[in-house]
Amino acid sequence: MLLSKEYVGYLAREVTKQLIAGEFIETNAIPKVTEKVHDVMLEELTLEDRINDEVRVILEAYADEMNKSGANYQEMFRKVKSELVRKYKAVL
Repeated sequence: MLLSKEYVGYLAREVTKQLIAGEFIETNAIPKVTEKVHDVMLEELTLEDRINDEVRVILEAYADEMNKSGANYQEMFRKVKSELVRKYKAVL
């Protein structure tokens, strides 16, 4: 993830403040809303990391086959990642 968890927390607090100030939401439970916003932001920001981890697991399973065929790891990584991004309908 490119952003620190502390910064994501800061962003969540600021987004919540702006949503309340802009009258997009109305709440008396600001900490609970901030926590939910933080959780959603963190989940979205770590999506690429989770996809990358899954790609590594997939390629590890095919490592011997890739070595025998002379496949380029980086190229295969990109191809498998793009397939997973399509599968999960993610926007990276």
